[in-house]
Amino acid sequence: MKILIQNGRVIDPASGRDETADVAIAAGRIVAIGAANRDFHPNRTIDATGLVVAPGLVDLAVRLREPGHEHEGMLESEMAAAVAGGVTSLVCLPDTDPVLDEPGLVEMLKFRARNLNQAHVYPLGALTRGLAGEVLTEMAELTEAGCVGFSQAEVPIRDTLVLHRALQYAATFGYTTWLRPQDSFLGTGVAAKGPLATRMGLSGVPVIAETIALNTIFELVRDTQARVHLCRLSSAAGIELVRRAKAEGLPITCDVSVNHLHLTDVDIGYFNAAMRLTPPLRQQRDRDAIRAGLADGTIDALVSDHTPVDEDMKTLPFAEAEPGATALELLLSLALQFGEDQRQPLPKTLATLTSAPVGVLGDALGSLASSAGKLVEGGVADLCLFDPGERWVVQPAALKSQGKHTPFAGHELPGRVRATLVSGHVAHEV
Repeated sequence: MKILIQNGRVIDPASGRDETADVAIAAGRIVAIGAANRDFHPNRTIDATGLVVAPGLVDLAVRLREPGHEHEGMLESEMAAAVAGGVTSLVCLPDTDPVLDEPGLVEMLKFRARNLNQAHVYPLGALTRGLAGEVLTEMAELTEAGCVGFSQAEVPIRDTLVLHRALQYAATFGYTTWLRPQDSFLGTGVAAKGPLATRMGLSGVPVIAETIALNTIFELVRDTQARVHLCRLSSAAGIELVRRAKAEGLPITCDVSVNHLHLTDVDIGYFNAAMRLTPPLRQQRDRDAIRAGLADGTIDALVSDHTPVDEDMKTLPFAEAEPGATALELLLSLALQFGEDQRQPLPKTLATLTSAPVGVLGDALGSLASSAGKLVEGGVADLCLFDPGERWVVQPAALKSQGKHTPFAGHELPGRVRATLVSGHVAHEV
């Protein structure tokens, strides 16, 4: 189908484009930005007056819950949530059941996702078999099957020798290792260590659980020169360590969860299980440091950390409730809210959701590397059309995701996705 999007505010953070223009699409690709050729006869015209036409969002941390956790999220529901949130490319974590440690499992997931014809799915393979932290997986075979990197999800490797060997192997073949920095012994609590956790009688996770892990990773990176992406930083001290490591020239990137961009441990309130997240919500100084790090570029990308959780697992006492929140459909709006709070230009806000995450993925995107997260003539037509002026109230029951739990239920947020195009077809529209 040939589609012409007219009169929208076209913003492409990668190129610096910010203008009112038309976008012509044919055969799944952008054929013109600006004035379409006179010979271009669209099958459909979309009036984007008052809307922003941006690259499709790229989310680096999504749990699709298949295979093994279908009661918490079916692939169909979570992919529908992705395109409803303007997300056209997503990276899924390997902590499924069974774990994504075999090429056949990766190929099956990609096949199923491809047949849904919605967002592009890029799996992370398990770094060790069964995420047990003992035996390395066959990284070369997993890469051939479609993995864009290797991760332990939320399961730290206790044996530093195993982690060292993993980074050595990854560095040899140019693979990226995705690690969430958390010491396996200090990080077993359910809330951030501090006065609030003490007062509520909740076991605490100290900041040093993150900083000790970061220092270990940095020493291993110095020795191996492996590329490492640090997932979901949570503390001011951790962000400062990353800032110094980047200044040193270490090959690292990092992201933060959109939840930690807005919330603090005080939001736990009276043991609100919707606030039970991993990593735990920290104090205001940590949130302020996250905001500053995202604004100054220390933090590369903003992620949803989308984790659909079953109703029964969220109605347990706070310490027993399963951590996680649904966030795919809130990612854009929460980023826009941050941009409003910081009074930063819209293109800069969108960069943390488009071009910056693609910079983390790099060549691992394969054929999409040259056009994902950006608007370029000849590139794949992955677009998000949203109304930046419209405000909407988060109603969990109305979310496409099978997981209905979010810390932002009842909140009014800016920016409503009006349409999402994936490879030139309209995957979502309201």
